[in-house]
Amino acid sequence: MDEFKIPKSHPRYHSLLIREKLVEGFKKGMVVPEGLIAHGRGEAFDYLLGEKTHEFAIASIKATIASLLLAKSPIISVNGNLAALAGEQIVELSNLLEVPIEVNLFYRTEERIRVIERYLKDLGARNVLGSDCKKTFIPGLESSRGIVCLNGIYSADFVLLGIEDGDRTEALRRMGKKVAAIDLNPFSRTAQMANITIIDEATRALSKAIEVAKEFKKLERDELENIVKNYDNRRVLSEAFKTILQRLEDAKRRGLLISFSTHSITK
Repeated sequence: MDEFKIPKSHPRYHSLLIREKLVEGFKKGMVVPEGLIAHGRGEAFDYLLGEKTHEFAIASIKATIASLLLAKSPIISVNGNLAALAGEQIVELSNLLEVPIEVNLFYRTEERIRVIERYLKDLGARNVLGSDCKKTFIPGLESSRGIVCLNGIYSADFVLLGIEDGDRTEALRRMGKKVAAIDLNPFSRTAQMANITIIDEATRALSKAIEVAKEFKKLERDELENIVKNYDNRRVLSEAFKTILQRLEDAKRRGLLISFSTHSITK
């Protein structure tokens, strides 16, 4: 990818750079066309949230890192979009916390699994599961997302995942696993079903997660337990909803949003 094509002075530099990463991931065979479409939905919510990491997202990131450090068998689940967007951050976090990565795809082919595995290993990942592991299935999940590694997601007690589909999040919860999800859409089933929802753009969230992980590795177990105990995901979702509403109200006050009502729509 030639980053010089996008001048850093461009007001949409970060957003455009992310798009270029996805396109490059598509060319490498990591991202499918459907993944490009799905990205647009998340980007729309990033606009609504002001394209920044809010305090409620930082609270979720801290609870996630504390949970990863406390878990007996944690794992980071990575799909094509997440690998293309934030492969470097995923690998750094995985190596820093000594948490394995499992490649898991909705539009699954073994070739895509191998391409993403090679990409992550080339970035320095020390423990990546996906193509050669012993496979099993998540109960009650019919899509190919249900195919997982027996010694990976299936055996994990805590799963960090990003850019996810809600049915697998729900299925993992039914198995008794704790789930943290990176999801810009607080209305999604993933966001609603996860134990911890990081409502933030993946590259920003994971960069912050690395900072937090370096700090939290120095904490005692009881300090980490208190962070998890005091975390309230319903409050985080509520704060995200309020932020979106407030930004829409601000736009309305500035005359950027035309007032409407249910009556005017149905009239």
